[in-house]
Amino acid sequence: MNIIVADASHIKYAQVICDTIAESAKVRGTGIAKRSPEYIIQRLKNGNAIIALDGDTFAGFCYIEVWGHQKYVANSGLIVHPDYRNQGLAKRIKKAIFDLSKSKFPDAKIFGITTGLAVMKMNYELGYQPVTFSELTDDPEFWKGCQTCKNFDILTRTEQKMCLCTGMLYDPAKNKQPQKKAINKKSFERLKSIKEALLLKKKK
Repeated sequence: MNIIVADASHIKYAQVICDTIAESAKVRGTGIAKRSPEYIIQRLKNGNAIIALDGDTFAGFCYIEVWGHQKYVANSGLIVHPDYRNQGLAKRIKKAIFDLSKSKFPDAKIFGITTGLAVMKMNYELGYQPVTFSELTDDPEFWKGCQTCKNFDILTRTEQKMCLCTGMLYDPAKNKQPQKKAINKKSFERLKSIKEALLLKKKK
């Protein structure tokens, strides 16, 4: 398995990347910001993506988005093709895109929003901490990307203060080395259940 920095030679995988992201969202029943092949191609061309290939076969992907004049970057669209899941590939891609982000944007805060417990745990291992949305970028273009998510109405109702996603942030000024703390799965599950209960209550 090759996990490498993507470039223009990988444009041929843009459509399968988009299809895999969309199908994964349907299976999980979770919200996800849709991306067009053109959007993915731009990340491939500027070297802001990691792709996993099994020979010439697409296996996984993740890309970098830059916000707030390079003050913030997000690692987005983490996906593993169904044929390659449950092999630890997502974790390897996540580590590769994290390292690429730190290399290209050493002073930027790295953040993400997710509903997935597995991604939350991977982020935590890398040194991310759960934060409120107010601590993330206020770039309107980032939040505009949430419009295609099925939970966008929740984000709107709460005036962009919270949603079913959890915000997580890595601050290079506070994290010289990745943290090596024990991960409490129950804590993440409790955080997620509390948020869902609060938001569902507001919706009624």
